[in-house]
Amino acid sequence: MSEPTIDVIAIGNAIVDVLAPASEEQIAALGLAKGGMTLVDPDRARELYAAMGPAREISGGSAANTLAGLAQLGAQCAFIGQVADDQFGNVFAHDIRAGGIGFDTPVRQGEPATAQCLIFVTPDGQRTMNTFLGASQFLPADALDESVIASAKVLYLEGYLWDPEEPRRAMRRAISAARGAGREVAFTMSDAFVISRHGDDFRALIEEGQIDILFANEHELAALTGLEDFHEGLDQLAAKVPCVVVTRSEKGAHAVRRGETAHVPAQPIDKVVDTTGAGDLFAAGFLFGHVRGMALDTCLTLGAICAAEIISHYGARPEADLKALVAETVA
Repeated sequence: MSEPTIDVIAIGNAIVDVLAPASEEQIAALGLAKGGMTLVDPDRARELYAAMGPAREISGGSAANTLAGLAQLGAQCAFIGQVADDQFGNVFAHDIRAGGIGFDTPVRQGEPATAQCLIFVTPDGQRTMNTFLGASQFLPADALDESVIASAKVLYLEGYLWDPEEPRRAMRRAISAARGAGREVAFTMSDAFVISRHGDDFRALIEEGQIDILFANEHELAALTGLEDFHEGLDQLAAKVPCVVVTRSEKGAHAVRRGETAHVPAQPIDKVVDTTGAGDLFAAGFLFGHVRGMALDTCLTLGAICAAEIISHYGARPEADLKALVAETVA
């Protein structure tokens, strides 16, 4: 087996986040649910985009956010996700590559357009999100380069993308490619609603030994195991998955890796501003430590540091230098 050349390769939704300031009057005039997240169709997405003022356009999506954090920390990363042959597809590709992340998924011709999350930010800091999933839901299995997947230490899968049929087939194929090359497969649960729809699939993957690293928060843990007691749920999964990582917001995070247990408290911050992306960046910190062979409690601490940076400001991409923030921990 050849030595891996990539630390983490991820499969996830390829979404362009479009952020623009908005007034309370504009939110009301557009009929938006302030502070919420609404799925929208292509016509509504075009209407809202046209109504936005000057905006920032950034490559987004849960797994892409995780890779952005990993790349900042110094990991070699690659991303697999579907964009269309359009303006937003070009924005996504340029932005993610500019962050030092490999991205070579062939573009998709025709409709639907590249996925967008149109985010209206009011003066009080509230983010009103309107998401059009578009082309991201149509990643075909034949878009995968199995040799690239086999070259990564860890294949990281975004649970959100398990919902549509085509990407689900692609991720199953990717799991086979990674495991066939003796690599690790990491899976993030993403949301309890995903478990409510596909929990049987996830439990089957776990029983079959297809998952090496599982990320969840405590609500997703309860949904997956059917156990309300946190420690009972953690013990149940740890008996089946080599590495289980569970976040508990202000209560910190727990992990069990091959029988070793660790817990770290949440990192202190002055004020929680926006929890968007906290789980994504926690995974980035943990995986960085994991692929570097660090101790389990160190991996958790790196995750907590990265998550604390994200929740201290608006947006799901780091604003501080993550490598500098974790320097003392990894020294």
